[in-house]
Amino acid sequence: MITKIIGKGNKRQMGHMRHFFFTPLTRPLLLDCDLCPPPRRPPYCFSSFFTHTMSSNVPISQGSDITAPTPQNTPLTHAPIAAGLSRPTVPDITEDAEPQEDLGGVQQAMLNLVQGRLAGLVGKSSGYIESLPDGVKKSVEALKGVQVKQNDLQNQYKRECLELEKKYLDLTKPLYERRHALITGTAEPTAEELEAGAAQSQKDDPDANPLEVSSTTAAAPIPHFWLTALRNYVGLTELITDRDAGALKYLTDLRIEYLPSSEPKPGFKLLFVFDENEYFENKVLEKTYVYREEVGYSGDFVYDRAIGTDIKWKEDKDLTKEFEIKKQRNKNTNRTRLVRKAHPTESFFNFFSPPVPPAEDALENGDIGEDDLDELEEKLEIDYQIGEDIKEKIIPRAVDYFTGKALEYDMLSEDEDEDDYEDLDDDDEDRFEDD
Repeated sequence: MITKIIGKGNKRQMGHMRHFFFTPLTRPLLLDCDLCPPPRRPPYCFSSFFTHTMSSNVPISQGSDITAPTPQNTPLTHAPIAAGLSRPTVPDITEDAEPQEDLGGVQQAMLNLVQGRLAGLVGKSSGYIESLPDGVKKSVEALKGVQVKQNDLQNQYKRECLELEKKYLDLTKPLYERRHALITGTAEPTAEELEAGAAQSQKDDPDANPLEVSSTTAAAPIPHFWLTALRNYVGLTELITDRDAGALKYLTDLRIEYLPSSEPKPGFKLLFVFDENEYFENKVLEKTYVYREEVGYSGDFVYDRAIGTDIKWKEDKDLTKEFEIKKQRNKNTNRTRLVRKAHPTESFFNFFSPPVPPAEDALENGDIGEDDLDELEEKLEIDYQIGEDIKEKIIPRAVDYFTGKALEYDMLSEDEDEDDYEDLDDDDEDRFEDD
């Protein structure tokens, strides 16, 4: 199956990514790569155009000292390895609104020539591997066998890393339980916890006034803790509507569980624990993310699918729908009636009805239009990103999202880029110190 790596945003939007996300791609493979390991070949399989078209006829002889052209039919700027392999994200408005360069007549003619040449190469190999001597081909084939063993080791490594994550989650669970007790006000803070918290507050802001409360003051529950933490995460700010907030006020805990090792595929589960509320009957809403059995080409786990809880909404409380009252007139009797119609609407709770990747047969048969596929890819991208961030950011550092501290780091990773910085010499450092 042909796969496509998702990562449509610019580097400023992309942070550290632990897992890489692939979705089925319906676009035809442009060139058959000689070295792309199946089944995950690069998504846009045509090489640096001039490298391949200008080098495919270069004779290769035994003992030749010539530098070999790259046989990988993928532009270096779009290859999965060179693409930054960042967290999936959605392009912002500024990216879409960038003005298009007005090409001159000669440039446009050259562009049309290149595009025409590429169109004529569809489905064809560059010919480089085929032109190698038999002895070199034998060595290349052996390298592929060595790579198979490397891939097996990488798969074993990632599996063991996952088991290590499970181990430390078990070690962390008592701390999560203690956190839950403090949030709900069912336990009093210890002197040690207050001392460590005060030291951290002073470290975060040396000018902050230390907390001064009487030792007789009882600790109280933290209202709307998880609602505030979720809303302070930039990826969810726009998804949580005011109507959603009414239900999320009842969210009392957010947990993570890994799928048991006995399962054929690895993965994790997010659990949203709610108090009794007026919106739905479920006590716990779950969202499960399943990985594929083997790691992807990048060496990391690849998402296979997501599964959400079927929410049992109470009457007239479905936050994923809006209801409209319409008056209808009977053409024959001229009588009127009121009809209530439900329409899907934006809601955080759509998170529990994840998009479903298209069937492989539908892709191969071209049953899904390109626009529909692009829309589905974007939905999958957002869904996987939110799940990953809840797992890696919000659950481990919930108090930082509640206080807003985490926002400083989130905004820093989005707004700044390593390319925005340059090394300073001693004179520059002295100048900034003087300022």
